[in-house]
Order: sequence, then structure tokens, then C-alpha cells
Amino acid sequence: MLDFIPNLILYLLGGYLLFNVLYLLFFAVAGHRQQPALPATAAGVLRRMCVLMPAYRADDVISETAPAALRHQYPGRADVHVVADGLLPMTVQALRQRGAGVVEVGFAKSTKGKALLAALDELPRGAYDVAVVLDVDNEMAPGFLTQVNQAFDAGYRVVQGHRTAKNLDSPFAVLDACNEEINNHIFRQGHASLGMASALIGSGMAFEYDYLHQLLQNIGDTPGEDKELDFRVLKDQVKIAYLPQAHVYDEKIPNARAFATQRTRWVATQLEFLGKYFGEGLRQLGRGNLDFFDKILQSMLLPRVLLLGVLGLLLGLSLLTEAGPGTGFWLALLLGAGAALLLALPARLYTRQVGRAVLHLPLALGAMVLALLQLKKAKASFMPTPHAASTQAAVDSELRR
Repeated sequence: MLDFIPNLILYLLGGYLLFNVLYLLFFAVAGHRQQPALPATAAGVLRRMCVLMPAYRADDVISETAPAALRHQYPGRADVHVVADGLLPMTVQALRQRGAGVVEVGFAKSTKGKALLAALDELPRGAYDVAVVLDVDNEMAPGFLTQVNQAFDAGYRVVQGHRTAKNLDSPFAVLDACNEEINNHIFRQGHASLGMASALIGSGMAFEYDYLHQLLQNIGDTPGEDKELDFRVLKDQVKIAYLPQAHVYDEKIPNARAFATQRTRWVATQLEFLGKYFGEGLRQLGRGNLDFFDKILQSMLLPRVLLLGVLGLLLGLSLLTEAGPGTGFWLALLLGAGAALLLALPARLYTRQVGRAVLHLPLALGAMVLALLQLKKAKASFMPTPHAASTQAAVDSELRR
């Protein structure tokens, strides 16, 4: 019995980790298939765009990014509305003077979902056709709104753009940028290439205006409004398009502390929605809704840094004990996980800078463990990712890439 229990635990753990690796490998390979092009359409209408930028106590950042959004070139109507939660009166006044709309909100517990809903409740009904959601630090690359409009011409109601790094000025920013691109490849490009729905990120996304208002009803206090929207859209069996060439530049985290804060919120959100929608996922699978069930599978995946750490630990333990699968099994899983990540990483990130940043993975693993210890904190507070106002030179450098 003493031998049976450790063996059972290790074999069950091995099965779960095998699922993780096979899932990542499958969609990493699929992401190299050419994504079907948007259906060709005649010249369509120029939809009225509403660009929403929730800003939670981020005066310096929004003072830089909102004017950049206002300068974005789009041949149709594109209004920028900042959802001001805790901004200084002087910031609100300056934004309005620059031409941005400002919807002021205040909540006992702030979340982006509630801020977006409050803005849509206040803005005039029927004034816009498409709502575009940006994070406070985001900047749209040239042509972003035009590509979004083309996707709506093709019949899509929900679109996810290609969010990518705005800055690579620290090892953790580089690791965060790599993580973003791996996510884009596996959960968006890989799925879209197979005709499946892409995953929403939380920004750089666009919705049919009235549909977003509908989706946000009773959004609640969850910090994972993008995941809630994901599940609601897929339950409606509405396909989410991915636009790999429509870039939105996003500020990456500067250090291990910000990494831990961000991952704490992400892990708490993942567990929240796994518990909330697991049963519904099985019901939707029975109805043939594979996209919804796939979202449940995604919620079951370990964070990749933790996956590598656990596999490394189990590989080491296998050298000391004969319990569970052998050393070859754990080594194969570790190599498979590494191969999936390398396949998903774009060629432009195979650089010495990335190689040096990889040396900080042990710190990232430590931050990931810290995140697991702070899950209760994530449920009790908003835990926004800290931002720093970026220099225009850094933005211009990224736009030229």
C-alpha cells in the first residue's frame, strides 16, 4: 500500500502533465498552417468606431496613450472614450481638451468589466457600430481600425487583434513579450488555422457595439472580464476572428514583483472560470459546441513557467526513486514542452536578448509560486498590473519593426 499510493499519484500527475504537453504541441504545430484569409467582399461601409480605454488610477499613462489613439488614422468615424476610474480632475480636463470623451466612474471594488458596462450605459445608444477595447497602456498600429472594419465586412461580430510588446527594456519585459507571442501562436493563430474560435486577450479586441453591451450585463466583480466574455461569446456560438497583422502595442511588465501580481490575477481567474463553467462545458460538448469545451481545456492547463518547473522537479525526483513513470517519460515531457514553446515563438524573438532573459526563468518560477500563495488576495482586490508611461521613442521604435 505504501508503494501503491505514491505510484498512483505520480501516474495520475503524469497523465495530467502529458495532456498539457500534447495540447501545447498540437496547437503549436497547427499555428504554422496558413490561416484562412478573410472572405473577399466588396468595398464595405465605414463603421462608426467607439474606442474604449478604461483607466484605473493611471494618469501619466492615459495622458500619453489617449492622444495617440486620437491620432490614429481611420477614414470613418472613430471616437475615443476614456473610462476614468480614480483619475485626477486635471487629467480628466486635459483629456477632454484634447478631444477625448471621458466617462467618470467610481466603484467600491473596481473592475474593467464594470467600467466598460458603465461607459456603454452612459454613451448614446445607436451612435456606434463597433466597440474597440484597449488597455490603458495600449497603442494601435497604423491600419488597425481599418483591418477591424474589414473583418466586420466579412461578417464577424467579435474580433481579436494581435497584441504585441511595446517595450523590451528589462529581462522580465522580454519574458512577458515571449509569453504574449506564444499565447498568440497557440491560442489564437493555432486555433484560427483550424477554423476554431480564437481566444480573447482583454484588449485589442472589437465587438459589434450592441452585442458587447449585451455581453457585459451582470458582468460582476470578476477581474477576468475577458475570460467571462470569452465563455459568453462561445456559448452563443459566435466565432471569434483573429487578425494577426492588426497590431496593438502593449506595455510589458518590468520586474518579478509585477510578474507575480499579474500571474496571481491570471491564475485566480483561470481557477474561477474552470469551476464556474466546467459542468456547462460538458453540456456544450454534448451539443457539439467544441469551441466552448476547448475553452474548458484551456482553463485546465498549468501556467507554462510552472509546467517547466514541475517537469524539471519530477525529472530530478525520478533519478532518486523508482516510483511512478520512469526518467525517460519525464524527460520526454520536458523536451516536448520545450519544443512546443520554441515552435510557438516567432523567429524575430530568437535573439541574444531573449537568451539572456531566459536566465531569469528561475526568478519567474519563484514569482509563479508566490502567485499561487496569493490567490485569496486576488479574489479580494482588483490587483491591476502596474504601468509606467512609455517614451515616444520606444513606441516609435516598435512601430518601425
